[in-house]
Amino acid sequence: MPTTGIPPLGVTRTPDGTRFAVWSHNAARIDLCLFDKAGTKELRRLAMLREGDVHSVTLADIAVGTRYGLRADGIYSPEHGLWFDPSKLLVDPYATELDRPFRHDSRLTVFGEETADLVPKAIVTEAKTVKTKPPLFEPGGLIYEVAVKPFTILHPDIPKKKRGTLAALADPVVLDHLKRLGVSAVELMPIVAWIDERHLPPLGLHNGWGYNPIAPMALDPRLVPGGLKELRKTVDALHKAGIGIILDLVFNHSGESDRLGTTLSMRGLDNLTYYRHATDQPGELINDTGCGNTIACDHPVVQRLILDSLRHFVLTAGVDGFRFDLASILGRDMSGFHRDAALFAAIAADPVLSDRVLIAEPWDTGPGGYQLGNFPEPFLEWNDRARDDIRRYWRGDRHAMGALATALAGSSDTFSRWGETATRSVNFVAAHDGFTLTDLVSYARKHNEANGEGNRDGHDENYSWNNGAEGPIDDPEIAAARQHDAMALLGTLFASRGTIMLTAGDEGGRSQRGNNNAYAQDNAVTWLDWSKLDDKLIDHTARLSAMRRRFGVFADTRFFTGMGDVAWLRLDGHPMTVEDWEHPATDNLVMVLATEDRKQKRPTRLAVVLNRSHAPHPFRLPASLDGEWCDALSDAAPPVFAPARSVTFFVEVF
Repeated sequence: MPTTGIPPLGVTRTPDGTRFAVWSHNAARIDLCLFDKAGTKELRRLAMLREGDVHSVTLADIAVGTRYGLRADGIYSPEHGLWFDPSKLLVDPYATELDRPFRHDSRLTVFGEETADLVPKAIVTEAKTVKTKPPLFEPGGLIYEVAVKPFTILHPDIPKKKRGTLAALADPVVLDHLKRLGVSAVELMPIVAWIDERHLPPLGLHNGWGYNPIAPMALDPRLVPGGLKELRKTVDALHKAGIGIILDLVFNHSGESDRLGTTLSMRGLDNLTYYRHATDQPGELINDTGCGNTIACDHPVVQRLILDSLRHFVLTAGVDGFRFDLASILGRDMSGFHRDAALFAAIAADPVLSDRVLIAEPWDTGPGGYQLGNFPEPFLEWNDRARDDIRRYWRGDRHAMGALATALAGSSDTFSRWGETATRSVNFVAAHDGFTLTDLVSYARKHNEANGEGNRDGHDENYSWNNGAEGPIDDPEIAAARQHDAMALLGTLFASRGTIMLTAGDEGGRSQRGNNNAYAQDNAVTWLDWSKLDDKLIDHTARLSAMRRRFGVFADTRFFTGMGDVAWLRLDGHPMTVEDWEHPATDNLVMVLATEDRKQKRPTRLAVVLNRSHAPHPFRLPASLDGEWCDALSDAAPPVFAPARSVTFFVEVF
């Protein structure tokens, strides 16, 4: 059903009054409910007028700050996909501010139970726009993945009232840390309003990640108590520090969950429109997300909601881009995934969105959900295949060298299949979902017992190793080995072609105690303890980042041609042979890159020496005709031996 010509949805302030509008094809009636300033007492209930599938009402006496909600009436028949229940107060999908966080309660799931006392009220706001500028992000840059509360809640130098909130990211101590690391852009894990999964409260747990949203435009009051003003100020502070900001948004499912879930917004307004259902079984919600439901991103009304949400954050806060969780769903209809899907085309054609940084997590759990390499330009894509290949190499897996080199070179086997000449890979070795970098080298298996699911949740295959003991240890040799491995993994990441991503705290050795699915640990398991960070590891990360910015090869994301731009050598300086590549136990590699040295302002070569062996090995760099080789991180002369378990960088200086 086309949406062309549909007037603005949500709240629109005009000289004639305040217009409230919502879309529903199947509702018999929708009421606007106005509340007092405390959001506890319903003052008025007005029937909205229907024109087509848009229900609206315009009122002349509505002030900024007015609290409101919606109620939808119609047939209640879940087996037919109809969930209309006027006892349920519903949040406007276009709400931009809420008066309180969501909290789970069983009454939200029961037909006929009044829920106005449980549901957050939307707040009428005065839309303010900012002057949009080109995104602050350079190809090949460093993205820093941040969960706002865990990152800032324990920082001793952040004012207490700011800890755990978005405003803390604008604090000078945080900005100094980001600049020390050379961060190009922070990628904020969800900051829009979410609700706990229903199984968590009985366990005494809460969702700390935010990947269970209800209102896609409304900032969660727990993280952003100052609303859009706080977001704008934070964006401005980051921009002044030369750092972009990317929002992680979830359009694949909502916190309303499965048939036993809550009725809070889209389900109550028009379940059949907003969610995908099994063919000829309207009562069966498709669950391609593993979260209970799948949003129908192929429906024009849903596409409009997504586009309006993205435009909202650009126009009102000036954000630089978006990361899309389980993004394969954005391009899927009932026949499968399409890289030319209407939503992708609409984003590319939108004058507000066409230049933004766009990052896809290119998979979900549904049929044909894995779509790495299949998104259209300009989408960047999380490359979990490169992640696993890097991990396998350093774990010591056999036959790992070829896959590692492919990852270092930008995964052309994946990203050239549509005729593209440059990588769109976002390379990482650890992310919020899975082991932390330190846990990757400290645990051979997951330890999710604290999640209350009998350690059944989370991935079983993490390609991790523990260096001789599981978890916390007092052995200095094992601790040193883990530190060396973490440094080697970081070196590999920073040597890779494409955009790279580091999760906040991994530069300092943070641990989640072996929990690789810590979404429900809104506690010390995930909160970053700044007093325990490893400054040697942080300094190494900062040096790697400075090195990466120094050489132009990392901002050039075109695929290597092998015609002088890259050479693959053995440690003895000879070219790698087919036998070397195919030998199951090949441990070592030298990658020589032609590049521009921005420090010397001239062409040069950069050599990356990888030695995963547990013993040092002699190595030889290519002969230099007019200069000499030195360590790119320290300016020291090259050693005779490549250290065990190391990645070292050498630059040819003249």
